[in-house]
Amino acid sequence: MARYYVGIDGGGSNLRVVVVDDDMHVVAQAARGTANPSVIGRDASAALIQEALREALAAPFLQSDGANNIAGVGIGVAGASAVYAETWLRGVVAAILPDVFIAPSMDNEIALVGAHGARRGVLVLAGTGSIAYGINAAGESAQSGGWGYLLGDEGGGYWLGLEGLRALIRWSDGMQPEAEALAQRVVRRLSFKEPSDVIGWLYRQPPPTRELAQHAGMVLDAAADGDPAAQEIVARGADALTALTQAIISRLHMTEPQIAFAGGLLTSDNPLSRALCTRLKLDAIPQAIYPPVIGAALLAKLSAAQANQD
Repeated sequence: MARYYVGIDGGGSNLRVVVVDDDMHVVAQAARGTANPSVIGRDASAALIQEALREALAAPFLQSDGANNIAGVGIGVAGASAVYAETWLRGVVAAILPDVFIAPSMDNEIALVGAHGARRGVLVLAGTGSIAYGINAAGESAQSGGWGYLLGDEGGGYWLGLEGLRALIRWSDGMQPEAEALAQRVVRRLSFKEPSDVIGWLYRQPPPTRELAQHAGMVLDAAADGDPAAQEIVARGADALTALTQAIISRLHMTEPQIAFAGGLLTSDNPLSRALCTRLKLDAIPQAIYPPVIGAALLAKLSAAQANQD
C-alpha cells in the first residue's frame, strides 16, 4: 500500500504545503501568503494553514489513491516553535487529519532536515535576520541567534541594510570619509535628496524592517565592486555568522559536522556567502538536498518511523 506524507512550511513570507510519496516526490501542493501567527494572529494562521492543507489533499490523484494513506504530517511555522506551540500546531493539523501522526517542529528544523536529508548537522541562515541551528548524533538540538533586529541578527539582511545607513550618516558627519561611495549608493537606492532624509525614512510607522532587509543588496553590490566600506561591513557580518555556527558546534560537541546554508543571502553567490564559506573552510556554497517544505514531510517520515520503533 502506498504511503504519503504531508509537509507544511510556514516560513516568514509564504506558506507551502506538499504531499509527497515515500521517496519524497511531490504529488500535490498548495501555497498561501504568510502564516506567521506572530504577524497575523493564531486564528488567521490556523485558518490559512487548514485552507492550504485542504486544497493539497483535494488533488484528484489523492482522491482516487491516497486520501486515506497519509502516514504522517510534519509542520514547521515561523513564530510558532514547537517548544512553546506544540499543542497549537497539533490542533491545527488534527482538525483536518484527526487520526494521522503529527510531527510538530519549527521552521529552522524542517529547513535543516531538508537541507541535509536527515535530522542532523548544522544550518546557518541569513535572510531578514540570522540564526544557526544544529542537531547532533544523539538528537540533541541547539540554536544561536534569532533574537530579532533590535537585539542581534548580525549578518542578516536588516543588519546589512542598517549598516549601509550607518555608513551614510557617519560619512555625512565627517567621521568616515572613506564611506563616500557607499553613502552615495545608499542615497541613490533610497531616493534621498539629502542624508537627513534617512530619519523620516527609518523612523516611520510601521518600521520598514523587511524593506530595509531588501536593501541589503546595495551593500553586497558595493562590496562586489570593491568598495572598502562595504567590504568591511560584509566581513563583520561573515564573522558574526561564523561565530553563531561555531557556537552551535561547540554547544553540541560536534566534530566536523555537515553545514548547510539557508536564506536568500547565503544560498546565492555573493560576497557574504563567499566570505562565510572561506571562514568555515567550505569549498563551495552548500546546496540543500530538499527545500524546507520537503524537509517537513521527511521529518514526519523519520519521526513516525522512530515512534514505531519505540
